[in-house]
Amino acid sequence: MNRHPIIAIVVPCFNEEQALPVSVPKMLGVLDGLVAEGIASDESYVLLCNDGSTDNTWAVIESMHNDDSRIKGISLAHNRGHQNVLLAGLMTVRDRCDAAISIDADMQDDPAAIEAMVRKFNEGTEIVYGVRSSRDSDTWFKRTTAHAFYKFQKVMGLETVFDHADYRLMSNRALNLLGEYGESNLFLRGIIPQIGLKNDVVTYARYERVAGESKYPLAKMLSFSIDGITSFSARPMRWIFLTGLTLLLIDILVAIYVFVSLMVSDHISAGWASLMLSVWALGSLILMAIGIVGEYIGKIFNEVKHRPRYAVADILWE
Repeated sequence: MNRHPIIAIVVPCFNEEQALPVSVPKMLGVLDGLVAEGIASDESYVLLCNDGSTDNTWAVIESMHNDDSRIKGISLAHNRGHQNVLLAGLMTVRDRCDAAISIDADMQDDPAAIEAMVRKFNEGTEIVYGVRSSRDSDTWFKRTTAHAFYKFQKVMGLETVFDHADYRLMSNRALNLLGEYGESNLFLRGIIPQIGLKNDVVTYARYERVAGESKYPLAKMLSFSIDGITSFSARPMRWIFLTGLTLLLIDILVAIYVFVSLMVSDHISAGWASLMLSVWALGSLILMAIGIVGEYIGKIFNEVKHRPRYAVADILWE
């Protein structure tokens, strides 16, 4: 590039009034370092994206913007979830930067990795994924369920980056290509690897939250995983078919056994226990199958309505 690139740090925020006074100065310090190193423009900035918070997050953002013009802000009219508010931020900055870096406000993702991301961008890489070098700061339960989350996605046929959340750099070109994906059921960790531009990874250590509570408890992580799988893979429905085919073969074998037994034996006792177990087992499989198919029908239902994914109520820029 003939000039230093403008870097936008995009931060989704939901009830982060405690975290922002700690995390935003660290982000501004990173930008100062990039400018001092001569690898980013002094026009670089931080965009704080309020996802309909119920606390004073937006008031904190307004105060920070008034104190430092490098801090920008948008506020959604309603809580739309992490993926939608992140997309809103990325689409807001795509025509106002050369590259955007998404990072959460809790500072669990080390902002020091931003410098390595920008250097790779300056060398021609268009998407740089932040990948955790370890999960030592997580509890055993959190670490185990997170690894299971990524492995399960791989088994289900999703193309995702292991131990990567939503900490990444995307070039202006990558952002414009992302904008062409119009689905309502957003799973950015699955969409962005499909863009297919030159990419690389930067590893970093993961820390404890600087303040507040986690926005991704186990129940929400499971829901997020199901959304991702049903948005990108038909493999669960294929497994239903294979399960049904296997049961059909078993039924044929059982029918042969019953027929032979009737031919060679004078009396056959009804197997109440086996019958009941069969009814419960098949009933459970049928309900699970209906549930999985229902997930896909629900996705279709949401997509065909073509409702807006978010609405920006307020914006702080100048």
